[in-house]
Amino acid sequence: MSKVVDISANEERMDTASRWILRMDKGLSDTEQAELRDWMAAHPKNAGRLLSMAERWDKMEDMSRLAALFPEEGTVPIKARPTLRWGIAVATVLVIATAAVWLTPRLDTDQPSGTASIVDHNNIFETAIGEQSTVTLSDGSVVVLNTNSLVHVAYSANARVLRLQRGEMHVDVADDASRPFSVMAGDRIVQAVGTAFSVEITDDKKIELVVTEGKVVVGIHTPSNAPSSIPPLLAQSSTNTVAAGEEMVLGVPDETATPVSPEEIEVKLSWREGRLIFNGEPLEAALAEVERYTTVEFVFMEDGIKTREVTGRFRAGDVEGLLIALRINFDITHERSEDGRVLLSSL
Repeated sequence: MSKVVDISANEERMDTASRWILRMDKGLSDTEQAELRDWMAAHPKNAGRLLSMAERWDKMEDMSRLAALFPEEGTVPIKARPTLRWGIAVATVLVIATAAVWLTPRLDTDQPSGTASIVDHNNIFETAIGEQSTVTLSDGSVVVLNTNSLVHVAYSANARVLRLQRGEMHVDVADDASRPFSVMAGDRIVQAVGTAFSVEITDDKKIELVVTEGKVVVGIHTPSNAPSSIPPLLAQSSTNTVAAGEEMVLGVPDETATPVSPEEIEVKLSWREGRLIFNGEPLEAALAEVERYTTVEFVFMEDGIKTREVTGRFRAGDVEGLLIALRINFDITHERSEDGRVLLSSL
């Protein structure tokens, strides 16, 4: 006896679940909540698909809303209660499990090979495309490396020096006033004692600095500072200091510290939790960011869709989840070329 799999039904269920996720982000009216209840009760797989889609798009808040929408068994038909009870239980477990993943500090034993705590004074740490890694240095400072990044660490009795050769990292600096902590990127020095900040070398070789705690001082890395030398101790002034809640782009004519909101910082540093957050960025810019975390290349078949604004949270590297969102939310479809590129066009 042959088995027939209803592919169209599965695709329709996936599309409907995606639409509900998008509608939940905007808030559901009483009527929409009733419609959602009816849809979840209509088939045993609907609740599971909705929860799976919420997890895939990193929608913890939506899973919490699902549990809140169905606090009592009497709110749904009796035939749907076993499925719904299972769905709420799964939602609760997923919220707890996902929160544990995001909130539990990464231990050295969980890190990829070669990223354990530093013992020697000279170490090189590198991440591949799509990989993030946490490194605890010998002084207790914590470095989180983003995708495709390379950093050289050199500690001595009177200095702590990190040389970022490519990519992006966030540093939570352990307090040690006797040993200045310096990050060298390109021809710039970022120096701090007891603070937290991120540094990125962009594709156009600019240095983007965001300070999340304390303050840092920036300066020029002159040719006389050989790779093995200790950077000079920088004097602090009003023009070279970047404080918490500020950012600065180095390597541009106007190197000025500018305020950045907590929401913007969350977006800029969401990669530390394996997420990408977009708040109205043009699709072309958003996909350029996505490409940093995958070997997939996106190709626009129509110029008109490049400027469409993207808002949402996605797991870094989850190309399939992103493509579903583009189809559901922006009416953008895709095909794959023989060489693996994703070709985007309007529906």
